[in-house]
Order: sequence, then structure tokens, then C-alpha cells
Amino acid sequence: MTPLSVLDLSVVTTGTKPSQSLRNSIDLAKHADRLGYTRYWLAEHHSLSSVASPAPEIMIGQIAAATQRIRVGSGGVMLPNHAPLMVAERFKMLEALFPGRIDLGLGRAPGTDQTTM
Repeated sequence: MTPLSVLDLSVVTTGTKPSQSLRNSIDLAKHADRLGYTRYWLAEHHSLSSVASPAPEIMIGQIAAATQRIRVGSGGVMLPNHAPLMVAERFKMLEALFPGRIDLGLGRAPGTDQTTM
């Protein structure tokens, strides 16, 4: 069987509150876990009203806690927006809580707009 994965933006659609979009992401991850998907990655985007999760490491912990075996990770954490030591420590902690199930994807994109950049 071909390994399948999900890249989730926690999209906020018309008429949906960001809190519901985040719960939808957790529900989708649980469903993907039950179906045997390999990975569930969360993207980092800032200053977009259509994306509910600018902090993938928080959602990674929530999703890993709600699932059993699927690997959960970032696709990816944009290093210009974070102190590298903090990224390393947060993912080390996630790995300690969910051994063998955490993936760290890194990027270098400056952000979505001039304010974020």
C-alpha cells in the first residue's frame, strides 16, 4: 500500500470560527490515524484570516494526544520567525511526550506579508 499523509492548514471557511477549524483538524487527524495514514503535518502561516493555526507545535501536541500511531509534524516551522533554540526545545519535548511520532520540518520563508516579514 502506498503511504499516505495529510498536510493541514486548519482552514477557516466562510461561516466557520477558527476554534471550529482547529477542532476539525483534530477530527481529521483522528480519522487519518484510523485509516492508516502515515503522517499528519501542520503548516505555519501568519496574518491570514483563512488559516487558524500560526503555531504548528501547539497543534502537533493536541493531535498527537488525540491519535494513537500516526506521525505528527510541522510542514514546516519558518526559522526566521522563531529562535532556533526554542524550536529545538519544543520539538524535543514533543518527542519526549510522543516518542517516535514527531516530525520537524523547517523552512526559511520570511512570512506572508511585510508586517510578518
